[in-house]
Amino acid sequence: MPTDDAQARARVAGLDLIEISPNAQPPVCKIGDYGRLKYEQSKKDKDARKKQRHFELKEVKLRPKIETHDYETKARMAERLLQDGSKIKVTIMFRGREITYTAFGRRLLDRMAEDMTPLAIVEREPRLEGKNMFMILAPRAVPTGPPKYSVPPKQKEQPSA
Repeated sequence: MPTDDAQARARVAGLDLIEISPNAQPPVCKIGDYGRLKYEQSKKDKDARKKQRHFELKEVKLRPKIETHDYETKARMAERLLQDGSKIKVTIMFRGREITYTAFGRRLLDRMAEDMTPLAIVEREPRLEGKNMFMILAPRAVPTGPPKYSVPPKQKEQPSA
């Protein structure tokens, strides 16, 4: 139908001529209420944003000369954050001359990645930027095993009869 005829029909109906696909040959249009179309589209967009999963990036900071118990405490915190669905940025901060021993930091990050394997995947490999070395861990959709350091929540105990 010619464009002028379509516009005349829309005016008679008291509606708008809405272009659906401008790249088609010939362009496809429909007669309808443009305000209502925009309203429905905004509702769909809002629904899509609501259902979208937002990842929060939490940070766990370590030092290259960390003791075993302190490392386990930080690892427990990382496991809890991963179980809550957050991504984790594990950062090693080097001070002064420690920067010459980046291999210690690399080993520590590799150890953290290995310990978090049941709960997380390495999203970004360890990288040195300035005086900090970091890597990013993302939670697995389905954990492959129990956490190494934290105790999983217990099931409610059944009273014995």
